[in-house]
Amino acid sequence: MEDHSQFRLLSERRFLPFFVTQFAGAFNDNLFKNALLLLVTYTAGGLFGLSADVVVNLAAMLFILPFFLFSAIAGQVADRYEKSAVIRWIKFAEVVIMGVAAVGLWFGWYEMLFLLLFLTGVQSAFFGPVKYAILPQALKDSELVGGNALVEMGTFVAILVGTLMAGVMMKAPVPGPVIAVAVALLAVAGLIAALRIPKAEAAAPDLKIRFRPLQETWKLMAIARDNHNVFLSILAISWFWFLGAAYLTQFPNFAKTHLMGDETVVTILLAIFTIGIAAGSIACERLSGHKIELGIVPIGSLGLSFFGIDLYFNMPEQPIPSDWWMIITDPHYRQVAIDLLAIGIFGGLFIVPLYAYVQREASPDTRARVIAALNIFNALFMVISALLAMLMLGVIGLSIPEFFLVLSIMNLIVAGFVYQQVPDFALRFVIWVLSHTVYRVSHHHLDRIPEEGPALLVCNHVSYMDALVIAGAVRRPVRFVMDHNIFATPIMGSFFRLAKTIPIGPKSKVPEIYEAAFNRIDEELAAGHLVCIFPEGKLTKDGEVDTFKSGVDMILQRRPVTVVPMALRGLWGSFFSHCGGPAFSHLPKRFWSRIHLLADYPVAPEEASATMLENKVKVLRGSQP
Repeated sequence: MEDHSQFRLLSERRFLPFFVTQFAGAFNDNLFKNALLLLVTYTAGGLFGLSADVVVNLAAMLFILPFFLFSAIAGQVADRYEKSAVIRWIKFAEVVIMGVAAVGLWFGWYEMLFLLLFLTGVQSAFFGPVKYAILPQALKDSELVGGNALVEMGTFVAILVGTLMAGVMMKAPVPGPVIAVAVALLAVAGLIAALRIPKAEAAAPDLKIRFRPLQETWKLMAIARDNHNVFLSILAISWFWFLGAAYLTQFPNFAKTHLMGDETVVTILLAIFTIGIAAGSIACERLSGHKIELGIVPIGSLGLSFFGIDLYFNMPEQPIPSDWWMIITDPHYRQVAIDLLAIGIFGGLFIVPLYAYVQREASPDTRARVIAALNIFNALFMVISALLAMLMLGVIGLSIPEFFLVLSIMNLIVAGFVYQQVPDFALRFVIWVLSHTVYRVSHHHLDRIPEEGPALLVCNHVSYMDALVIAGAVRRPVRFVMDHNIFATPIMGSFFRLAKTIPIGPKSKVPEIYEAAFNRIDEELAAGHLVCIFPEGKLTKDGEVDTFKSGVDMILQRRPVTVVPMALRGLWGSFFSHCGGPAFSHLPKRFWSRIHLLADYPVAPEEASATMLENKVKVLRGSQP
């Protein structure tokens, strides 16, 4: 049996060297940045005549500034050249930067180290676009979610380990030389791993590189806006980094002021939050069924808000001095740890499908530049997050738990806006919930549906849930043709309009709706979409496949396209079927159903007819209604 676990990728050369490279890079960035801040804070006591607090914020600015300045050029480079070579050059630059940094750490040349922190940000800015653009070339579509989950898990674990190791190394008798050796060795390890990354050909080899940071950044924004859904997904990802930066930045003061914790409490909060994101990222693979599933993104956003609000209401009323062990074991503090863990888990569920979706939907020849635009937005949102925190905590005077509460409410508002703008999110959410609660759906041979181009899907009609079951199983968006009366119901009507369903009715009663339906079907097929019809024209009243009407022949006469016969088994007897009386008028015979959706081989348009397709669907469905 084929191993579908994403961890299988860690044993394959097309992924493992890349994973090690990105892990070592993220580890090194955070080790160097945090070690430098600790050295300046506790050893130098300041720098350039500035206080330690100002220097810490200066360091954060120096590291993030290159993402604004160089991401556009980095995206061009990643699209223009073979990607494994780009990664090797970036890693070679890291070896040089960290080699010089090792000397500076050894001798305590802190002013020089701040320049090198900027250069570290530069090489990270160049690595970002190629890091995500190479994945769709190295992995299959069915592996994209798993691959992204591993990358996100690796990144956050590397951030955690790098941060913790900086603190551990600071306890050495002479920390500078110890940190110097560590950053140099990690840079070399990243380069060695990069040498093993397989080739990934250039996506746009004729692209002209333009070294105009500001102009190219604006051009990059235009490229990102070309696909509305991709652009809003980019904004949603950046919103996650806005929230993540807000939480992570406040942990030290949150632990000290509101939990009366020592330094180990900051560490355990960071560890809990990071482990949660890693766990949520890994869970995406199983929850999404090895495909890019937008339906779990709303679950992630709802969880972020729910547990953020829960955190506010579960803060200890009278905190006592605490350490890391009390955070885990004391009932007054344990709920805080559970809430932070859950926020991390739902953050992972939120972020991984979005990254995979952007990678898949972005045009291959501009993919790296779209990722570069994403990095710019991420950096911008993190800066805005810091400014908002300064405003709310410093000027308005909110407490940190109150700030977290405001963020949770803002998250609901932002999520509502995104899902209203991109109905696919809300649609896939409903489908995912149904297919993982009321129904257990097994798919058979759905790979027979063309991956691109127009096709007509024909299926038996058992219940009002048929379209949702099919939509949840088929990877491509599907336009369904359904009885116009459904659109008169307030909830169902709104939902099916959201799904771009095509209403149809009898020619004798509603000729205008009948004619408009066939025009819409033709337009959707002409645009290269999948259209699904139920040729029986109504729900079955006895569980058997009824006679296929001639509408399918009319569609194919106007637009000859490939036809894929499909069949549903297991929905007869549900609350949404006519078993035992009209749908919705009787109690269901069972509260969950095991459903099978089967696809037959595609049929050429010149061979297809209503009678032939009816027979194929009957054979496909078999004797089980």
